[in-house]
Formats: sequence, structure tokens, C-alpha cells
Amino acid sequence: MKRNHLTIPNFLSFYRIMVFPLILWFIFQENESMFATFLIISLVTDVLDGWIARSFNLQSEFGARIDSVGDQGTYFLAFLGIYVFKWDVIAPHMEPFLLFVVLCVVLILLALLKFGKLPSFHLYSWKIGGYIQGFFFFTLFAFEFYPFFFYFMIIWANLAALEHIVIQLIIPRMRSNVKGLYWVLKERD
Repeated sequence: MKRNHLTIPNFLSFYRIMVFPLILWFIFQENESMFATFLIISLVTDVLDGWIARSFNLQSEFGARIDSVGDQGTYFLAFLGIYVFKWDVIAPHMEPFLLFVVLCVVLILLALLKFGKLPSFHLYSWKIGGYIQGFFFFTLFAFEFYPFFFYFMIIWANLAALEHIVIQLIIPRMRSNVKGLYWVLKERD
């Protein structure tokens, strides 16, 4: 049975992909206010698309893949925005932040090398980390930098990225909507 790809969750994911050039343009124009506004909208649509897909049984392999493309684009924009607009406050704390960037690159490269495609696991740790990171980006651009919150966010993010990498090393084929390492190991029993 062919599933309809024209769903609200997929539309929200497409929105994140389509608005990518606009947000990038705001970065190059050094328009922090518009960058922050549209980045926050993208973060909210990311939360909404997953919630709507789960609540109304609209989850699909196609939806998981475009959601992941939207997520990766949003992460890239957030990192670039932090570099352009907030590097002065992040620079003294850059080691754990750069570790997260490296881990993200490693998990994408590992997926491409091992499976020939981008990952779309949607791990629970990654989802929770996404909410924490979204709130961090919101507070960073709407208010100010809070070091304690930064370290909480970045430690969680690094642990979730490591879980992602370990799962990729364990599983024989790429699949979407993996809950976490616990469930992958449980399946192996």
C-alpha cells in the first residue's frame, strides 16, 4: 500500500528544508534578529512534525528521512549562526562544543560509508537532546548565554551522539526510528 506523502508532518519538514537558504542569507547579511526568528520557527516545526506524526499515525520512512534532512540543515544553520553571532560567548567553552560538531560529522560520515545514506534513527536520547538544544538556542539568541545550561546541553548532546555512533557500528543495515541502544541490544538477544 502506497502512503500519502502530502501530510502535515512532511510539510513541516519540507518547510525546514525550503527555508534553509533564507536563514543562510540572514546569516550572511548579519541579521541576527531575523536569523534567530526563523531558526526558532524551524526548531518549533521540528517538534511539531514529530508530535503530529506520532499522534495521528502519520509516521513513514519517507517522513523520517526528510525530517532528518531538515534536522541536519537546521543544526548546520544553528552552528553557523553561533559562530557568526555568538562566538565571543561560546569561544571560552569551545572544546565540548567542537567535540559535538566532530561527533556529528563522524556519525554522518559513518552512515554514508557503511550504509550509503544519511542516518534517520530518531533516538530517544537524540530527541530529548534536540529539545534541550532548541531551548538552549532560544535562550542564547533571545536572552543570553547561561554556562550551566550550555554544559548540561552539550554533555547530553555528546552522549547522544556517541550512542548514535555505537548503534551504527552494531546494526547490519540502516533503518529509521530506532529508539536507542537498549532496544538495539535487546533485539540481538
